Amino acid sequence: MYPNNEKIPKLKTGTTTMGVVCKDGVVLATESQATMGYLVATKEAVKLFKITDRIGMTIAGSVADCQQIVKTLTALVSLRELEIGKPMSVKAAAQLTAVLLFQNRLFPYYSALLIGGFDSEGTHLYSLDPFGSLIEEKNFTSVGSGSVVGFGVLEAGYRDNMTVKEGIDLIKRAVDAARKRDIASGGKMQIATITKKGFEFVN
Repeated sequence: MYPNNEKIPKLKTGTTTMGVVCKDGVVLATESQATMGYLVATKEAVKLFKITDRIGMTIAGSVADCQQIVKTLTALVSLRELEIGKPMSVKAAAQLTAVLLFQNRLFPYYSALLIGGFDSEGTHLYSLDPFGSLIEEKNFTSVGSGSVVGFGVLEAGYRDNMTVKEGIDLIKRAVDAARKRDIASGGKMQIATITKKGFEFVN
């Protein structure tokens, strides 16, 4: 407790991350602003990561917690692929992340994650909460403080059997809307596609 029995103020953070499932791949996107309360800590934060050649992840929440998850998951997936002698499926990587989060549920990682990728079974997109809940998203999803705005654009523009190129155009509009209306979102866009050709950042 603070002096005079005052409660410690909560540190508010925010971001916008999203993913779109297309017929030929998955598009992941976010922006690059990191905040601490009303302070813009940086406009160059990395929130989109390559886990393997065909799996990517976006992060929202505590930067330190999310970076630790990314490092741990990348190492565990690499070790597992060495053991089995083949690429890990997107579902297996997502389930491994869920186990990691669930094991720490009493002292949870402050995180909201998206995992997307392409494997022998096609395209996949998963969302995970801090306690390890795992949901496969069939079309699109968004997490973070700007997700409310982003969802509106995604809902209006998404259609079945979109191409990756169309997915990029849609997700750019959604992230841009979030940057304009959510004060915790801003900076540059970070976009990546994951197809049978692999993981690729989009300029």
